[in-house]
Amino acid sequence: QLSCLVKMVTRNGIPKDLDNYPKDLLLFLSPSDYAATGSCRQFFAEIGKANLDVLQKESSQRKELLLEALACLKIPDTQVNTENTEILGHLVCDLGGEYIRSSGGNLLKQLSQCESFLPDQEEAIRSVISGGNTTFGPPAAWSAFTLNELSGLIPVFDHSILQQIPK
Repeated sequence: QLSCLVKMVTRNGIPKDLDNYPKDLLLFLSPSDYAATGSCRQFFAEIGKANLDVLQKESSQRKELLLEALACLKIPDTQVNTENTEILGHLVCDLGGEYIRSSGGNLLKQLSQCESFLPDQEEAIRSVISGGNTTFGPPAAWSAFTLNELSGLIPVFDHSILQQIPK
């Protein structure tokens, strides 16, 4: 349905009020389509708010969006800073384990909003959390607020992490 809607909306060119359309619609456009209305950074900030699950996880479309976002944000290696994490939004759910490890705690809050993880991502999340070198600190110092902030990651925690969290 969204794919058809994009064709209808863009039949006479890209509308100037594209930001007023549902964010999910943008998933079916490219940054170059959006260029007429704004920058690629703006485009990916809007994409980051969309429901990525409209596209199948690990689909070529999702992979291409992530690659384009990394290129647009000029992220040359696997380290993503806080500002770029905010722009990527839900796209962080598709970052591989090497990005999660390199970015330390920068990605944790965004990752907690993801629906599911690949084994490599889960392992990286556990590694970052076990290291304790995040803004949340080590699990032994966590409060109910911290657990609430990271609630989407709880299913990824293994026994060694869970037993450190204060009752």
